[in-house]
Amino acid sequence: MKALVFNEFGGPEVLEYLEIAEPVMGPDEILVRMKAIGLNFADIYRRKGNYHLTGNSPFILGYEGAGVVEKTGANVQGISVGDHVAFADVPHSNAEQVAVPMDKAIPLPETISFEDAASVLLQGLTAHYLTKDSYAVKENDVILVHAAAGGVGQMLVQIAKLLGARVIGLTSSVEKASAAKKAGADQVFLYSDGWIEKVLEATNAKGVDVVYDSVGSTLEDSFASTRIGGTVVFYGMAGGDPTPVDPRMLMDTSKTLTGGDLWNVLTSPEERVARSSELFQWIEEGKVTVSEPTVFALRDGSKAHVFLESRKSMGKILLRP
Repeated sequence: MKALVFNEFGGPEVLEYLEIAEPVMGPDEILVRMKAIGLNFADIYRRKGNYHLTGNSPFILGYEGAGVVEKTGANVQGISVGDHVAFADVPHSNAEQVAVPMDKAIPLPETISFEDAASVLLQGLTAHYLTKDSYAVKENDVILVHAAAGGVGQMLVQIAKLLGARVIGLTSSVEKASAAKKAGADQVFLYSDGWIEKVLEATNAKGVDVVYDSVGSTLEDSFASTRIGGTVVFYGMAGGDPTPVDPRMLMDTSKTLTGGDLWNVLTSPEERVARSSELFQWIEEGKVTVSEPTVFALRDGSKAHVFLESRKSMGKILLRP
């Protein structure tokens, strides 16, 4: 089979599209013929060596995708050849075929396409737990979303609005601001326009109830935008490492810093199915919209990495075998 692989850490140029051996399927696994593969910043971190990788080279990136079941292991029940499935946390998805543990396979309703599933699962499930678990968004909450035009950002905006919140978004360009507003943000400010002051003005100097910060280097500014007793949810470092947080500041302001990682939430088949089912239902009912993805051929994966790192992308980037 063909796969996008790399043998050493580095820039997008280390990625190669090569013929490699098909995955060895275990008795509790299914073999999925990939139809759409999600590209995420975590793939860039792994390519650079910032995230730990197990095994030996050649390494295969990717944790998210959707496709058709081609084979089932001896112990697999409830999944048949020809079924449409997706997953958000299975490695080596940047390939034509992927061996997927049956407890990580998420059945796709007929109304959800491969492209929608690969576009929404990882980022949609991330937004789901961020708004339900990390900080339970309530009606009339005022929330601030960093990178509001990105994949998780647009999902956060939509789900927060669905839950009754007022949403302020932050973006790096006018074009991205338009995308965030289209997703439902009530107000959008640019990073280059003194956004802390603008957020405080928009909240009558009070500050927001919660900030969802995926940038990292903005963490200190996120606290400056948060009300006394408010919360900052830190769940990404797309802009670099955050500065250390002084616990005395948290004590003096009664503010809360919490983190988030999807892998600590998707701990069972039941969790995966329950959370994804709610997400799919919102999409089916038109309450959450999946924006049109930017699609690259899997063989052009290096170009997709360049585009994602350029910070020019809006919404999801997909790889298609």
